[in-house]
Amino acid sequence: TFGQGAGCAADLQYWEQTARQIRRCAAGDKIVVEKSTLPVRTAAAMTRILGSGDSRAHFEVLSNPEFLAEGTAIADLGSPDRVLIGGNDTPAGRAAVAELVALYSAWVPRERILTANVWSSELSKLAANAFLAQRVSSINAISEICEATEADVTEVARAVGMDSRIGAKFLKAGVGFGGSCFKKDILNLVYLCESYGLKAAADYWRQVVDFNNHQQERFVARMLRAMFNTVAGKRLALLGFAFKADTGDTRESPAIRIASLLAEERAVVVVNDPQALDNARRDLSACADRIVFEADPYRAVQDADALALLTDWRLYRELDYARIFAAMRKPAFVFDGRNALDHEALSRLGFNVYAVGKSPRTNA
Repeated sequence: TFGQGAGCAADLQYWEQTARQIRRCAAGDKIVVEKSTLPVRTAAAMTRILGSGDSRAHFEVLSNPEFLAEGTAIADLGSPDRVLIGGNDTPAGRAAVAELVALYSAWVPRERILTANVWSSELSKLAANAFLAQRVSSINAISEICEATEADVTEVARAVGMDSRIGAKFLKAGVGFGGSCFKKDILNLVYLCESYGLKAAADYWRQVVDFNNHQQERFVARMLRAMFNTVAGKRLALLGFAFKADTGDTRESPAIRIASLLAEERAVVVVNDPQALDNARRDLSACADRIVFEADPYRAVQDADALALLTDWRLYRELDYARIFAAMRKPAFVFDGRNALDHEALSRLGFNVYAVGKSPRTNA
């Protein structure tokens, strides 16, 4: 957020302080393990700091990035897809890698423990998150085509995902990705590419983030068109604010941008989430005078003109939508930003249903 590389580069002041503290306190040789997502070649800088001055200790720096998903971190740690350990290709480096491999071997099958050089390990974490985010933006780009051509993005994703070369994961269209990692790591990758003069690669990865922003703007624009080209003065209930279900984390949540854009259109925005309301108040403080925060989903939709599902909490799939329809103003609209609801059933109740990547189901 400041200085050269602002908005893209990682803030590295804290790892440097940590490295200096380790050097100051170490009484003997140490293996230092990077767990955070760091730019490629950070380990080299850390090694220089640890080895500077009058320190007599020897340090081996390993890269061991975390591949844990929020909401399932404990399960991911207990049964990981893989553990990646990067070290120097020297006798001391190989010995340090072997120590960490032995530690993980207590519960992780050896074939799931991968070893690499430090730079490959550091880059792999950035690349993994970039690939996952790219899949989200890719299927969302297809969703835009589906809406224009009356194709169904769920059917397209199923057909594409059954190709064993592609697979079905992260092919669910919606309002875009959020969380603390994807955007940060992609922009870190963009900055890395730019630092090495790799403009085409930087532009390619930046487009993943740009399209994610576009998807949220497009979602709001579709709401406006469906609701007679204005939402001014209309009550809009946003169901869900966390970036994904089963967490209260709202960092980079698509709901922040969507709620803000709707507030700019002078809608009465009502935010509901079972865990994230406190964070939502903080995230929307700039437009808090136009936002209502409501803990009860049924109260949130009372007299609403539309509801928009932004987080696919199980709670929202199990609501009584007949009761909700009766409580809303007519015509009543549902905008399913996660394609998590039963659209046919909602249409039978009388809702006008707009789902991402699908043709609308309209009623009078």
